[in-house]
Amino acid sequence: MDIQLKRGLLDVCVLSAIKDKDSYGYQIIKDTKEYVEISESTLYPILRRLETAKLLTVRNAEHNGRLRKYYRITALGLARIEEFKEEWKEIVSIYKFVVKEEKE
Repeated sequence: MDIQLKRGLLDVCVLSAIKDKDSYGYQIIKDTKEYVEISESTLYPILRRLETAKLLTVRNAEHNGRLRKYYRITALGLARIEEFKEEWKEIVSIYKFVVKEEKE
């Protein structure tokens, strides 16, 4: 898969994982596991990139005596998910065209 396409898909997956509630790294990995494998070494650069782009915010909170980073989606992050849904319609259309030729 094209690396840029995959990168965009993973970004949207991470945003979707925190869409309804704040979350932290390990929980995001667990929540997305059924759909896509994201390792810690992949996740944390994604989270930093999304924070830099102002698609999410980060807060530190103590949990069992340790600081844990919690991530919250922003209005821009929610808008990115909606943009992705529109973009995906075009991708599906292209896919259908490619598969159609195989069926004929």
